[in-house]
Order: sequence, then C-alpha cells, then structure tokens
Amino acid sequence: MGTTLFTSCSFSWRYHQQIIPSRHMLTQCSLENGISTAKVIPDSGESKVVDGGIEKWSGLMKRRSVLVSGVSLISSTCLGSPREGLAVVKQGLLAGRIPGLSEPDEQGWRTYRRPDEKSGGHGVGWSPIIPYVFSVPQDWEEVPVSIADLGGTEIDLRFGSSKEGKLFVIVAPVLRFSDGLGDNAKIELIGPPDKVINAFGPEVIGENVEGKVISMNVAEHSGRTYYQYELEPPHALITATAAGNRLYLFNVTASGLQWKRHYNDLKRISDSFRVV
Repeated sequence: MGTTLFTSCSFSWRYHQQIIPSRHMLTQCSLENGISTAKVIPDSGESKVVDGGIEKWSGLMKRRSVLVSGVSLISSTCLGSPREGLAVVKQGLLAGRIPGLSEPDEQGWRTYRRPDEKSGGHGVGWSPIIPYVFSVPQDWEEVPVSIADLGGTEIDLRFGSSKEGKLFVIVAPVLRFSDGLGDNAKIELIGPPDKVINAFGPEVIGENVEGKVISMNVAEHSGRTYYQYELEPPHALITATAAGNRLYLFNVTASGLQWKRHYNDLKRISDSFRVV
C-alpha cells in the first residue's frame, strides 16, 4: 500500500483544508513498499486550496493530524534521515562564507582553495590576500570564525573533524613583525626556522614553544620556501611561509588519541598547504 503525504514550506497543515501561500512550494512524499520518493511542485504564484482529499488520506495514515517541522520532515520522511537533509543546506547556514571546497577525489580527499571573493584584507591599504590551498579528508568541515575569536582577527579560516582534529590559518601583515620587507616578502627574509617558530609559535599554540619543537624542516615548492614544524605537547604541525605582504601560519592540531590514530592523515594535511 502506498502512502502519499503533502506538506507546505509554510509548515502549516489543516486537517480539512490546506492553504498554500504564494511563492511557496508543495512537497509530495510517497512511501511505496518501504521505498520513499519525493516530488517538489512549485505553486503558480497564487494561493491554492487543497481540500476534501485530506480526509481520504487520513484513513490510510490512521492518524488524525500531522505536524510538519520544515527541513526535518522532508529529510526524515523523504530522504531517509535528518542528517542527510541538513547536509544539503549546511553550507548555506554559515552566513558570510563562500564555499571553497572541491568534490572528493577517488581517495575521498577534498581540496580547499581560499576564494578570491572572500573578505579579510586586514585594514585599509592592504592588498587582497593571496589565495592558499590545502587538502583534507571529506569529513572535515569549515568552522565559522567569530569576530570574538580568541585567536584574534588574523585567523582567516578554521576547519575541524570530530574524529581527527582541527586546523586554522593565520594570515598576518609582515609589517607587524619586520620592517622593510616590501610587498613581496619571503619567509627567509623574516628569519631562519628557529627564529620564526620562537617568534610566532606562541601565537599559534598559546604558550611558549621552548622544549616543545621536536622537528624542523625546510621545503620548497614552486619557488616558495616553507618552514615545517612538529610540536608536542600540544600535538601540532605548523607550516609557515610568506607571500605578498603577509605571513601565513597553517596549524594542524589534535588530541593525544587523535594524534595516535590519525597522524598520517594529519601530516598529509599539513604537508599539502601551499600559497598560490
């Protein structure tokens, strides 16, 4: 036996009569042999009245009323679970964000590229931020950065995974650290690896880094130099570079258990960071 359910985006249902306001959609969900299907029917722009048939359907549903709860009704009844339905609109719920994630590759990893349209110039007179890219497993999601963030306004981006860890990107004007670097700064001109981590490490982990740095490496990609550090405790992988008139600090961190279980993924995320 098939069961058909009509809902309105205004989230109101009348047992004998349903009024659908203009500029709303009528969603039809059908359950046939345990398989649910959904059809969205846009209205004609004028109010319509659906009557009579509601009473016939009520006998099939063996209920006297149906309460509609917006997205949760469509996602749970038509899509199968509230989580799946909410995932469709999740990106739009984070106001002010501009999506920058690619689709997952064959290994389930996605690449984030800072959108050119994203704001964050750090003051009048500063040039646009040169985009950066990195890769994350597909369960990592962007986390909104609040203006009240304890990390300050120079935190440009946050990402996180409840299973593996979290990351954030600091983009800071180089003039805050050194004069005379111009608009084409290089990390080598700011200082050697040990000087850079001692100067900026506390800003990243919130405490002095003395005795916590267990490795330092220098890598070069497309002519740009990157300093790479591993710290513990806390467990952190930091990549530092400079481009334009800004210093970039990319920090990947995790709890002790996450570090033990997912170190290879965390290292891959850290090593993927590039300024383009």
